[in-house]
Amino acid sequence: MARFLWLNWSGGGNLPPSLGVARALTERGHEVAFAGRPEMTPRVDQAGFRAIELTRAYEQAELYPKDWPLWRMACYLTSPAVEEQIAAVIHAEAPDLLIVDQMFTAGLAQAAKAPQPSVMMCHTLFLRHIDQYRAFCAKTNASRQAAGFAALPDADRLWFERDLIVTTSLASLDRRDPPPYGVDKVRHVGPALEMERHAAPVALPWSADDPTPLVLLSFSTGPEQGNVGKMQRTLDALAGLAVHVVATGGRSIDIGEVKAPGNAVALDAADHDALMARAALVVTHGGHGTMMRALKYGLPMLVMPGMAADQAPNAAVVEEIGAGRSLSQDASVEAIRTAAADVLESPAFGMKAREIARQMAGMDGSLGAALEIEALLASSAAARRAMG
Repeated sequence: MARFLWLNWSGGGNLPPSLGVARALTERGHEVAFAGRPEMTPRVDQAGFRAIELTRAYEQAELYPKDWPLWRMACYLTSPAVEEQIAAVIHAEAPDLLIVDQMFTAGLAQAAKAPQPSVMMCHTLFLRHIDQYRAFCAKTNASRQAAGFAALPDADRLWFERDLIVTTSLASLDRRDPPPYGVDKVRHVGPALEMERHAAPVALPWSADDPTPLVLLSFSTGPEQGNVGKMQRTLDALAGLAVHVVATGGRSIDIGEVKAPGNAVALDAADHDALMARAALVVTHGGHGTMMRALKYGLPMLVMPGMAADQAPNAAVVEEIGAGRSLSQDASVEAIRTAAADVLESPAFGMKAREIARQMAGMDGSLGAALEIEALLASSAAARRAMG
């Protein structure tokens, strides 16, 4: 048995696949503990893993400039107080291997100083979106410097100096020409489509054999992405179509703040697998998890990206492969209605989505990631033995 410490950024699209990989590692006899911000700990506890709260997550937040909506996030991801606490946790836990989320640069910086081997984990298209992630990490690093602290190393150094980079995505979609230096460390294991326990099956007011097309509407589970107006405009747009709609708010909005039209139900959370099994269209923010789950079920999408670094590029991917259309998140009711009708009525979008579904058949990204992590641990142990 090995002991793993996961330095976690519990963003909307990060924690569920992380829990899936942790589950696979646990089923193979290992122990996984997660260290992260206070918002993370109840979710990890609920999933049955040990959670270590980084109590200093926002200790230095007031020093960070407020000219960016994500200033508190920047503090958690980069601040020296978080670095200090992570160093203490690594020392106390003494794990066999460290797993660190891609955007968690304070965690990556401490992993670089630790004696254990380390894996950088990416739950999206890493190579294709690398420029967006470089820019995001540069912005959080600039916020750290504006707060009066020395800069962290640049993102490429923090990423590619790790022993392994695991991305829970599809290699055929994650292309970059020319590839970056260090690409030989990247392993594509396929999507890890884990769901948290609050996402339970729900009883819908329409019978399973109702021929009316079902639309799943989901705009993130992260509070940073909350946009009530976007959800309401989309519900109003879909009210004008002959469809049934299930809208889920996740943790991004209070679903009680939107008014569901007569053809829709609005829920805090629901089992997206069960809904997609009978859906005809997914309207999404372009998060990697929702995008890949829709493609797994061969479903076309209407993508309205939010603010996360990968969402607009993911929308571009959906359009490039012909599996749907995209609009800006401030699109009008009429524009949303027209685009949704186009995707529903044009068979080509569904055909392209089903082509990707065939590529994903039988893939288990959680298990694939676990196997890559085990292989790294074994090779690191062998290297230490060879050195005497």
